[in-house]
Amino acid sequence: MIADRSTAVLAHGLGGSTDLPIPLSYALIGAAWALTFTFAIVALAWRRPRFDSDKPGRPLPRRVTTLVDAPATRWAVAIAALMFAVWVAITAVFGPQDAHNPLPGVFYVLLWVGLVALSLVVGPVWRVISPVRTVHRLLGGRSLGLRYQERAGYWPAAAGLFAFVWLELASPDPGSLGAIKTWLLVYLAVTMAGALCCGDRWCARADPFEVYSMVASRLSALRRNSDGRIAIGNPFDHLPSLPVRAGTVAVLAVLLGSTVFDSFSATPQWRGFVADHTDSVATTTLLRTAGLLVFTAVVAGTFWLAARATGGVDAQRRRELPGLMAHSLIPIVIGYVFAHYLTYLVERGQQTFILLFGLGDAQVHYVLSMHPQVLASIKVGCVVAGHIAAVIAAHDSALRLLPAGHQLTGQLATMLVMVGYTFTGLYLLFGG
Repeated sequence: MIADRSTAVLAHGLGGSTDLPIPLSYALIGAAWALTFTFAIVALAWRRPRFDSDKPGRPLPRRVTTLVDAPATRWAVAIAALMFAVWVAITAVFGPQDAHNPLPGVFYVLLWVGLVALSLVVGPVWRVISPVRTVHRLLGGRSLGLRYQERAGYWPAAAGLFAFVWLELASPDPGSLGAIKTWLLVYLAVTMAGALCCGDRWCARADPFEVYSMVASRLSALRRNSDGRIAIGNPFDHLPSLPVRAGTVAVLAVLLGSTVFDSFSATPQWRGFVADHTDSVATTTLLRTAGLLVFTAVVAGTFWLAARATGGVDAQRRRELPGLMAHSLIPIVIGYVFAHYLTYLVERGQQTFILLFGLGDAQVHYVLSMHPQVLASIKVGCVVAGHIAAVIAAHDSALRLLPAGHQLTGQLATMLVMVGYTFTGLYLLFGG
Protein backbone atom coordinates (compact mmCIF):
# COMPACT_ATOMS: atom_id res chain seq x y z
CA MET A 1 0.00 0.00 0.00
CA ILE A 2 2.92 2.36 0.61
CA ALA A 3 6.27 2.91 -1.04
CA ASP A 4 8.25 3.32 2.18
CA ARG A 5 7.90 0.04 4.04
CA SER A 6 9.59 1.49 7.11
CA THR A 7 6.37 3.28 7.87
CA ALA A 8 3.58 0.91 8.88
CA VAL A 9 0.22 2.06 7.60
CA LEU A 10 -2.74 -0.31 7.86
CA ALA A 11 -5.17 -0.77 4.99
CA HIS A 12 -7.69 2.07 4.70
CA GLY A 13 -5.95 3.85 7.58
CA LEU A 14 -7.60 1.64 10.19
CA GLY A 15 -6.05 1.39 13.60
CA GLY A 16 -7.10 -0.33 16.78
CA SER A 17 -8.79 0.67 19.97
CA THR A 18 -5.36 1.35 21.50
CA ASP A 19 -5.13 4.41 19.27
CA LEU A 20 -8.09 6.02 21.03
CA PRO A 21 -7.23 8.67 23.64
CA ILE A 22 -9.98 7.09 25.80
CA PRO A 23 -11.09 3.46 26.27
CA LEU A 24 -13.30 2.10 23.51
CA SER A 25 -16.15 1.45 25.94
CA TYR A 26 -16.12 5.14 26.91
CA ALA A 27 -16.28 6.13 23.24
CA LEU A 28 -19.24 3.81 22.64
CA ILE A 29 -21.15 5.02 25.70
CA GLY A 30 -20.32 8.65 24.99
CA ALA A 31 -21.52 8.34 21.41
CA ALA A 32 -24.80 6.75 22.54
CA TRP A 33 -25.34 9.49 25.11
CA ALA A 34 -24.54 12.15 22.52
CA LEU A 35 -27.28 10.81 20.25
CA THR A 36 -29.72 10.43 23.13
CA PHE A 37 -29.15 13.98 24.39
CA THR A 38 -29.42 15.33 20.86
CA PHE A 39 -32.76 13.58 20.41
CA ALA A 40 -34.01 14.81 23.79
CA ILE A 41 -32.99 18.40 23.08
CA VAL A 42 -34.54 18.57 19.62
CA ALA A 43 -37.66 16.78 20.86
CA LEU A 44 -38.21 19.41 23.55
CA ALA A 45 -37.01 22.55 21.79
CA TRP A 46 -37.79 21.79 18.14
CA ARG A 47 -41.55 21.78 17.69
CA ARG A 48 -41.92 22.82 14.06
CA PRO A 49 -39.94 21.96 10.90
CA ARG A 50 -37.15 24.39 10.14
CA PHE A 51 -35.45 22.91 7.08
CA ASP A 52 -36.87 23.54 3.64
CA SER A 53 -35.28 22.56 0.35
CA ASP A 54 -37.10 25.48 -1.29
CA LYS A 55 -35.55 28.02 1.07
CA PRO A 56 -33.14 30.19 -0.96
CA GLY A 57 -29.53 30.37 0.09
CA ARG A 58 -27.39 33.47 0.17
CA PRO A 59 -26.55 34.06 -3.51
CA LEU A 60 -22.93 34.41 -4.49
CA PRO A 61 -21.98 37.29 -6.82
CA ARG A 62 -23.69 36.84 -10.16
CA ARG A 63 -20.35 36.67 -11.95
CA VAL A 64 -19.62 33.42 -10.11
CA THR A 65 -22.70 31.77 -11.63
CA THR A 66 -21.91 33.29 -15.02
CA LEU A 67 -18.36 31.93 -14.91
CA VAL A 68 -19.39 28.46 -13.72
CA ASP A 69 -22.19 28.13 -16.28
CA ALA A 70 -20.21 29.53 -19.19
CA PRO A 71 -19.90 26.93 -21.99
CA ALA A 72 -16.17 27.62 -22.19
CA THR A 73 -15.75 26.78 -18.50
CA ARG A 74 -17.87 23.64 -18.73
CA TRP A 75 -16.03 22.39 -21.79
CA ALA A 76 -12.61 23.22 -20.35
CA VAL A 77 -13.32 21.23 -17.19
CA ALA A 78 -14.90 18.35 -19.11
CA ILE A 79 -12.03 18.09 -21.61
CA ALA A 80 -9.44 18.29 -18.81
CA ALA A 81 -11.21 15.45 -16.98
CA LEU A 82 -11.41 13.41 -20.19
CA MET A 83 -7.69 13.93 -20.81
CA PHE A 84 -6.98 12.83 -17.24
CA ALA A 85 -9.04 9.69 -17.82
CA VAL A 86 -7.15 9.00 -21.04
CA TRP A 87 -3.83 9.43 -19.24
CA VAL A 88 -4.95 7.01 -16.53
CA ALA A 89 -5.90 4.51 -19.25
CA ILE A 90 -2.49 4.90 -20.93
CA THR A 91 -0.59 4.36 -17.68
CA ALA A 92 -2.87 1.42 -16.81
CA VAL A 93 -2.09 -0.33 -20.10
CA PHE A 94 1.51 0.70 -20.80
CA GLY A 95 2.75 1.35 -17.26
CA PRO A 96 4.34 -1.25 -15.00
CA GLN A 97 1.98 -4.14 -14.48
CA ASP A 98 2.70 -4.44 -10.77
CA ALA A 99 2.20 -2.52 -7.53
CA HIS A 100 3.74 0.59 -9.12
CA ASN A 101 0.80 0.98 -11.50
CA PRO A 102 -1.39 3.89 -10.32
CA LEU A 103 -4.70 2.42 -11.55
CA PRO A 104 -5.79 0.85 -8.22
CA GLY A 105 -5.10 4.13 -6.43
CA VAL A 106 -7.08 6.11 -8.99
CA PHE A 107 -9.94 3.60 -8.87
CA TYR A 108 -10.25 2.99 -5.13
CA VAL A 109 -8.96 6.30 -3.74
CA LEU A 110 -9.40 9.22 -6.12
CA LEU A 111 -12.64 7.96 -7.65
CA TRP A 112 -14.38 6.33 -4.69
CA VAL A 113 -13.29 8.61 -1.83
CA GLY A 114 -12.09 11.72 -3.64
CA LEU A 115 -15.41 12.02 -5.46
CA VAL A 116 -17.20 12.35 -2.11
CA ALA A 117 -14.86 15.08 -0.90
CA LEU A 118 -15.12 16.98 -4.18
CA SER A 119 -18.91 16.70 -4.27
CA LEU A 120 -19.15 18.03 -0.71
CA VAL A 121 -17.14 21.08 -1.72
CA VAL A 122 -18.49 21.99 -5.15
CA GLY A 123 -21.67 19.95 -5.62
CA PRO A 124 -22.58 17.10 -8.00
CA VAL A 125 -19.39 17.39 -9.99
CA TRP A 126 -19.54 14.04 -11.79
CA ARG A 127 -22.19 15.31 -14.19
CA VAL A 128 -19.55 17.79 -15.43
CA ILE A 129 -16.41 15.63 -15.40
CA SER A 130 -17.93 12.28 -16.41
CA PRO A 131 -15.94 10.96 -19.40
CA VAL A 132 -19.08 9.25 -20.71
CA ARG A 133 -21.10 12.46 -20.66
CA THR A 134 -18.24 14.33 -22.36
CA VAL A 135 -17.86 11.77 -25.16
CA HIS A 136 -21.63 11.69 -25.57
CA ARG A 137 -21.68 15.48 -25.98
CA LEU A 138 -18.77 15.33 -28.42
CA LEU A 139 -20.82 12.89 -30.48
CA GLY A 140 -23.61 15.45 -30.65
CA GLY A 141 -25.61 14.41 -27.60
CA ARG A 142 -28.03 12.40 -29.70
CA SER A 143 -29.86 9.33 -28.47
CA LEU A 144 -32.18 6.72 -29.93
CA GLY A 145 -35.02 8.34 -28.04
CA LEU A 146 -35.80 5.36 -25.84
CA ARG A 147 -37.60 6.29 -22.66
CA TYR A 148 -35.91 5.56 -19.35
CA GLN A 149 -38.58 3.83 -17.30
CA GLU A 150 -39.60 5.74 -14.19
CA ARG A 151 -39.97 2.54 -12.18
CA ALA A 152 -36.28 1.78 -12.77
CA GLY A 153 -35.37 4.82 -10.64
CA TYR A 154 -31.91 4.47 -9.11
CA TRP A 155 -31.87 0.67 -9.17
CA PRO A 156 -29.26 0.45 -11.97
CA ALA A 157 -27.03 2.86 -10.01
CA ALA A 158 -27.48 0.78 -6.85
CA ALA A 159 -26.45 -2.32 -8.81
CA GLY A 160 -23.41 -0.50 -10.19
CA LEU A 161 -22.36 0.67 -6.73
CA PHE A 162 -22.75 -2.86 -5.40
CA ALA A 163 -20.61 -4.13 -8.27
CA PHE A 164 -17.90 -1.66 -7.24
CA VAL A 165 -17.87 -2.62 -3.56
CA TRP A 166 -18.07 -6.31 -4.51
CA LEU A 167 -14.89 -5.94 -6.54
CA GLU A 168 -13.13 -4.29 -3.59
CA LEU A 169 -14.48 -6.40 -0.74
CA ALA A 170 -15.56 -9.78 -2.08
CA SER A 171 -13.77 -10.54 -5.33
CA PRO A 172 -10.82 -12.98 -5.34
CA ASP A 173 -8.20 -10.32 -6.12
CA PRO A 174 -9.45 -6.73 -5.71
CA GLY A 175 -6.01 -5.28 -6.48
CA SER A 176 -5.73 -7.11 -9.80
CA LEU A 177 -5.11 -4.72 -12.67
CA GLY A 178 -6.97 -7.06 -14.98
CA ALA A 179 -10.05 -7.13 -12.76
CA ILE A 180 -10.13 -3.33 -12.44
CA LYS A 181 -9.65 -2.85 -16.19
CA THR A 182 -12.46 -5.31 -16.91
CA TRP A 183 -14.77 -3.56 -14.44
CA LEU A 184 -14.07 -0.17 -16.00
CA LEU A 185 -14.56 -1.45 -19.54
CA VAL A 186 -17.93 -2.95 -18.61
CA TYR A 187 -18.90 0.29 -16.82
CA LEU A 188 -17.95 2.42 -19.83
CA ALA A 189 -19.75 0.11 -22.27
CA VAL A 190 -22.97 -0.06 -20.25
CA THR A 191 -23.04 3.65 -19.41
CA MET A 192 -22.26 4.75 -22.96
CA ALA A 193 -24.86 2.36 -24.39
CA GLY A 194 -27.43 3.72 -21.93
CA ALA A 195 -26.58 7.32 -22.85
CA LEU A 196 -26.87 6.55 -26.57
CA CYS A 197 -30.24 4.88 -25.99
CA CYS A 198 -31.86 7.06 -23.32
CA GLY A 199 -29.81 10.26 -23.29
CA ASP A 200 -28.83 12.26 -20.22
CA ARG A 201 -31.56 10.75 -18.05
CA TRP A 202 -29.67 7.46 -18.09
CA CYS A 203 -26.53 9.19 -16.83
CA ALA A 204 -28.45 11.04 -14.12
CA ARG A 205 -30.21 7.96 -12.74
CA ALA A 206 -28.24 4.88 -13.76
CA ASP A 207 -24.58 5.97 -13.66
CA PRO A 208 -23.39 4.79 -10.21
CA PHE A 209 -20.78 7.51 -9.86
CA GLU A 210 -23.14 10.30 -10.87
CA VAL A 211 -25.74 9.13 -8.35
CA TYR A 212 -22.98 8.72 -5.73
CA SER A 213 -21.81 12.28 -6.38
CA MET A 214 -25.38 13.59 -6.26
CA VAL A 215 -26.01 11.91 -2.91
CA ALA A 216 -22.83 13.33 -1.37
CA SER A 217 -23.58 16.81 -2.76
CA ARG A 218 -26.79 17.00 -0.74
CA LEU A 219 -24.64 17.75 2.32
CA SER A 220 -22.81 20.56 0.52
CA ALA A 221 -23.29 24.18 1.54
CA LEU A 222 -23.38 25.16 -2.15
CA ARG A 223 -26.65 24.88 -4.00
CA ARG A 224 -28.76 26.49 -6.72
CA ASN A 225 -31.56 28.90 -5.93
CA SER A 226 -34.79 28.69 -7.90
CA ASP A 227 -33.48 31.40 -10.25
CA GLY A 228 -30.43 29.30 -11.09
CA ARG A 229 -27.90 31.37 -9.15
CA ILE A 230 -25.27 29.56 -7.11
CA ALA A 231 -25.81 30.21 -3.43
CA ILE A 232 -24.42 29.16 -0.09
CA GLY A 233 -26.74 28.03 2.65
CA ASN A 234 -27.53 25.61 5.43
CA PRO A 235 -26.66 22.02 4.34
CA PHE A 236 -29.67 20.81 6.34
CA ASP A 237 -31.89 22.76 3.94
CA HIS A 238 -30.16 21.02 1.06
CA LEU A 239 -30.53 17.47 2.43
CA PRO A 240 -34.31 17.12 1.84
CA SER A 241 -33.79 17.89 -1.86
CA LEU A 242 -32.57 14.31 -2.37
CA PRO A 243 -34.83 12.95 -5.14
CA VAL A 244 -37.15 10.21 -3.91
CA ARG A 245 -37.23 7.49 -6.54
CA ALA A 246 -37.29 3.73 -6.67
CA GLY A 247 -33.97 2.47 -5.35
CA THR A 248 -33.07 5.53 -3.25
CA VAL A 249 -32.89 3.52 -0.02
CA ALA A 250 -30.98 0.76 -1.83
CA VAL A 251 -28.28 3.21 -2.94
CA LEU A 252 -27.73 4.45 0.61
CA ALA A 253 -27.85 0.91 2.02
CA VAL A 254 -25.10 -0.20 -0.37
CA LEU A 255 -22.92 2.78 0.56
CA LEU A 256 -23.38 2.34 4.31
CA GLY A 257 -23.54 -1.45 4.46
CA SER A 258 -20.40 -1.92 2.38
CA THR A 259 -18.36 0.43 4.56
CA VAL A 260 -19.42 -1.40 7.72
CA PHE A 261 -18.71 -4.76 6.08
CA ASP A 262 -15.23 -3.52 5.14
CA SER A 263 -14.51 -3.04 8.86
CA PHE A 264 -16.14 -6.34 9.77
CA SER A 265 -14.19 -8.28 7.14
CA ALA A 266 -10.92 -7.16 8.75
CA THR A 267 -11.78 -8.67 12.14
CA PRO A 268 -9.94 -11.83 13.25
CA GLN A 269 -13.28 -13.55 13.89
CA TRP A 270 -14.43 -13.12 10.28
CA ARG A 271 -11.05 -14.02 8.83
CA GLY A 272 -10.93 -17.15 10.98
CA PHE A 273 -14.47 -18.10 10.01
CA VAL A 274 -13.69 -17.72 6.31
CA ALA A 275 -10.49 -19.75 6.66
CA ASP A 276 -12.31 -22.55 8.51
CA HIS A 277 -15.29 -22.84 6.19
CA THR A 278 -13.81 -22.38 2.73
CA ASP A 279 -11.41 -24.55 0.80
CA SER A 280 -11.19 -22.73 -2.52
CA VAL A 281 -11.14 -19.27 -4.01
CA ALA A 282 -14.69 -19.74 -5.31
CA THR A 283 -16.18 -20.62 -1.92
CA THR A 284 -14.26 -17.78 -0.26
CA THR A 285 -15.68 -15.35 -2.81
CA LEU A 286 -19.20 -16.72 -2.31
CA LEU A 287 -18.92 -16.36 1.47
CA ARG A 288 -17.64 -12.79 1.22
CA THR A 289 -20.37 -11.95 -1.28
CA ALA A 290 -22.96 -13.35 1.11
CA GLY A 291 -21.54 -11.28 3.95
CA LEU A 292 -21.63 -8.12 1.85
CA LEU A 293 -25.23 -8.84 0.84
CA VAL A 294 -26.23 -9.47 4.45
CA PHE A 295 -24.77 -6.17 5.70
CA THR A 296 -26.42 -4.25 2.86
CA ALA A 297 -29.75 -5.98 3.48
CA VAL A 298 -29.56 -5.37 7.25
CA VAL A 299 -29.02 -1.63 6.73
CA ALA A 300 -31.85 -1.43 4.18
CA GLY A 301 -34.20 -3.60 6.22
CA THR A 302 -33.68 -1.94 9.59
CA PHE A 303 -34.04 1.55 8.16
CA TRP A 304 -37.09 0.57 6.09
CA LEU A 305 -38.81 -0.94 9.11
CA ALA A 306 -37.87 1.93 11.43
CA ALA A 307 -39.13 4.57 8.99
CA ARG A 308 -42.47 2.77 8.69
CA ALA A 309 -42.87 2.14 12.44
CA THR A 310 -45.24 4.98 13.21
CA GLY A 311 -48.92 5.43 13.78
CA GLY A 312 -51.42 7.91 12.42
CA VAL A 313 -50.60 7.48 8.74
CA ASP A 314 -52.43 5.69 5.98
CA ALA A 315 -50.99 2.81 3.96
CA GLN A 316 -49.87 5.05 1.10
CA ARG A 317 -47.91 7.41 3.36
CA ARG A 318 -46.38 4.48 5.24
CA ARG A 319 -45.02 3.09 1.96
CA GLU A 320 -43.58 6.48 1.10
CA LEU A 321 -41.87 7.15 4.45
CA PRO A 322 -38.61 5.20 3.87
CA GLY A 323 -37.92 7.19 0.70
CA LEU A 324 -38.97 10.49 2.25
CA MET A 325 -36.71 9.87 5.25
CA ALA A 326 -33.79 8.44 3.27
CA HIS A 327 -31.90 11.74 3.13
CA SER A 328 -31.29 11.46 6.89
CA LEU A 329 -28.87 8.59 6.15
CA ILE A 330 -26.59 10.79 4.05
CA PRO A 331 -24.69 12.34 7.02
CA ILE A 332 -24.09 8.82 8.39
CA VAL A 333 -22.77 7.64 5.02
CA ILE A 334 -20.46 10.64 4.69
CA GLY A 335 -19.28 10.31 8.28
CA TYR A 336 -18.40 6.65 7.80
CA VAL A 337 -16.65 7.30 4.49
CA PHE A 338 -14.29 9.82 6.07
CA ALA A 339 -13.89 7.85 9.30
CA HIS A 340 -13.01 4.75 7.35
CA TYR A 341 -11.04 6.06 4.38
CA LEU A 342 -9.56 9.40 5.50
CA THR A 343 -5.99 8.12 5.79
CA TYR A 344 -6.44 6.21 2.57
CA LEU A 345 -7.44 9.42 0.77
CA VAL A 346 -4.75 11.67 2.20
CA GLU A 347 -1.77 9.30 2.12
CA ARG A 348 -2.53 6.75 -0.58
CA GLY A 349 -3.82 9.65 -2.65
CA GLN A 350 -0.37 11.26 -2.51
CA GLN A 351 1.25 8.01 -3.61
CA THR A 352 -1.21 7.66 -6.47
CA PHE A 353 -0.33 11.09 -7.87
CA ILE A 354 3.38 10.32 -7.50
CA LEU A 355 2.98 7.12 -9.53
CA LEU A 356 0.57 8.65 -12.03
CA PHE A 357 2.80 11.56 -13.00
CA GLY A 358 6.19 9.96 -12.48
CA LEU A 359 7.24 12.10 -9.53
CA GLY A 360 9.87 9.62 -8.41
CA ASP A 361 11.66 11.98 -6.04
CA ALA A 362 8.52 13.05 -4.22
CA GLN A 363 7.82 11.62 -0.77
CA VAL A 364 4.50 10.67 0.79
CA HIS A 365 3.79 12.71 3.91
CA TYR A 366 2.12 10.48 6.50
CA VAL A 367 0.52 13.39 8.29
CA LEU A 368 -2.25 11.29 9.80
CA SER A 369 -0.68 7.91 10.43
CA MET A 370 2.15 9.48 12.42
CA HIS A 371 -0.40 10.86 14.88
CA PRO A 372 -2.67 7.88 15.60
CA GLN A 373 -4.47 9.38 18.60
CA VAL A 374 -5.39 12.49 16.64
CA LEU A 375 -6.51 10.31 13.74
CA ALA A 376 -8.60 8.11 16.04
CA SER A 377 -10.27 11.19 17.52
CA ILE A 378 -11.08 12.47 14.03
CA LYS A 379 -12.59 9.11 13.12
CA VAL A 380 -14.80 9.04 16.22
CA GLY A 381 -15.78 12.64 15.56
CA CYS A 382 -16.79 11.85 11.97
CA VAL A 383 -18.98 8.91 13.06
CA VAL A 384 -20.64 10.74 15.95
CA ALA A 385 -21.12 14.00 14.02
CA GLY A 386 -22.68 12.08 11.14
CA HIS A 387 -25.15 10.38 13.45
CA ILE A 388 -26.02 13.57 15.31
CA ALA A 389 -26.69 15.31 11.98
CA ALA A 390 -28.82 12.34 10.94
CA VAL A 391 -30.89 12.54 14.14
CA ILE A 392 -31.50 16.25 13.56
CA ALA A 393 -32.45 15.73 9.91
CA ALA A 394 -34.75 12.82 10.78
CA HIS A 395 -36.47 14.80 13.55
CA ASP A 396 -37.14 17.75 11.27
CA SER A 397 -38.52 15.46 8.58
CA ALA A 398 -40.75 13.70 11.11
CA LEU A 399 -42.25 17.05 12.12
CA ARG A 400 -43.00 17.72 8.48
CA LEU A 401 -44.25 14.27 7.47
CA LEU A 402 -45.96 12.76 10.52
CA PRO A 403 -49.30 13.84 12.01
CA ALA A 404 -49.51 15.56 15.38
CA GLY A 405 -49.42 13.09 18.24
CA HIS A 406 -47.05 10.75 16.40
CA GLN A 407 -44.18 13.09 15.58
CA LEU A 408 -42.06 11.95 18.55
CA THR A 409 -43.15 8.35 18.97
CA GLY A 410 -42.75 7.85 15.24
CA GLN A 411 -39.04 8.66 15.56
CA LEU A 412 -38.18 6.25 18.37
CA ALA A 413 -37.54 3.27 16.13
CA THR A 414 -35.31 5.35 13.85
CA MET A 415 -33.44 6.68 16.87
CA LEU A 416 -32.79 3.16 18.18
CA VAL A 417 -31.60 2.03 14.77
CA MET A 418 -29.15 4.94 14.58
CA VAL A 419 -27.79 4.13 18.05
CA GLY A 420 -27.29 0.58 16.81
CA TYR A 421 -25.46 1.85 13.73
CA THR A 422 -23.22 3.97 15.97
CA PHE A 423 -22.31 1.13 18.32
CA THR A 424 -21.69 -1.27 15.46
CA GLY A 425 -19.68 1.21 13.41
CA LEU A 426 -17.41 2.34 16.22
CA TYR A 427 -16.89 -1.17 17.56
CA LEU A 428 -15.91 -2.56 14.15
CA LEU A 429 -13.80 0.49 13.34
CA PHE A 430 -11.73 0.30 16.51
CA GLY A 431 -12.51 -2.76 18.61
CA GLY A 432 -13.31 -5.50 16.14
